[in-house]
Amino acid sequence: MSYDSRDYYRPAGFGGFNMLPPVIKQLLLINIGVFLIQMLFESINFGGYPGWYFLNRYFALNPIVGIDQTGQAYNFQIWQLITYQFMHGGFSHIFFNMFMLWMFGNEIENIMGSKKFLFFYLLSGIGAGLVQLIVGPVVSNHLAFTIGASGAVYGVMIAFAMFFPDRQIYVYFLFPVRAKYLIAFLVLIEFMSVGDMSLVAHLAHVGGIVTGFLFILLDKKNNFNIDGMFNKLKNTTSNFKNFNSSNTSGGFRKPKKYGFGTKNVQEAEFYDINDEKKKEPEATSSDIDRILDKISASGYQNLTAEEKRILFEASKKK
Repeated sequence: MSYDSRDYYRPAGFGGFNMLPPVIKQLLLINIGVFLIQMLFESINFGGYPGWYFLNRYFALNPIVGIDQTGQAYNFQIWQLITYQFMHGGFSHIFFNMFMLWMFGNEIENIMGSKKFLFFYLLSGIGAGLVQLIVGPVVSNHLAFTIGASGAVYGVMIAFAMFFPDRQIYVYFLFPVRAKYLIAFLVLIEFMSVGDMSLVAHLAHVGGIVTGFLFILLDKKNNFNIDGMFNKLKNTTSNFKNFNSSNTSGGFRKPKKYGFGTKNVQEAEFYDINDEKKKEPEATSSDIDRILDKISASGYQNLTAEEKRILFEASKKK
């Protein structure tokens, strides 16, 4: 199916919320739900401490070392690398993060498939958090809680620029700018702002940018299969349990090697719909809907040859 990267980028409006890809929709709902909880905790006290401090201490990304504003040591926990991504510091903070996720994330999820996109999104946020944790104490003595989805969103933006570099984005809904130029400009600002340890965690943004960029480069080369990765992990755990519970008198068995992903790249075949010898029965609209749902769930590369043929012919007719 041909695709013109010069097409203008006009994502569907919020009126079609049910038409959003599943992970984007769930991320929007979860972030909004957590933000409402944060607002509720603003008026609650726990043992003399305001509710927002309780949330930050246990769910925001705490520095590994240092003392917070109450004189207590920061409380870093490993799960905070995930939970901090769903917390925000105010309405404008969550609004712009969710707007950018909605604007750039829809097509990236459709390309990657939902499971891989979720993995990529969370991984970008984790990379952002790790850079903030490790590099932050080096460049500044001013440490604080870190919250927000910005690092993960910057990873999604980088992915969009790499997949659709020439796509036109309307700045302020008026001025068309190619994605590669707009996002490169935003990235440059973040790298130039690293030394500015203000309320904005520029280091986390840079971490999300670098993590997203490296993932896309490696994914294009290796075509990471997220389902395969977790299945292999599950099989490895199962084999380990079976080994421990079985009679080992036969000696130690050499474990199988499990890679991060499998190469399963298949080029789309060209079908000539004008060739009467190759002409197949026309696909129905339900067939097209089923194929599009499959692309959304697992990516284009997992379509069968017949499904690719149907999709190609349908696109040519339209």
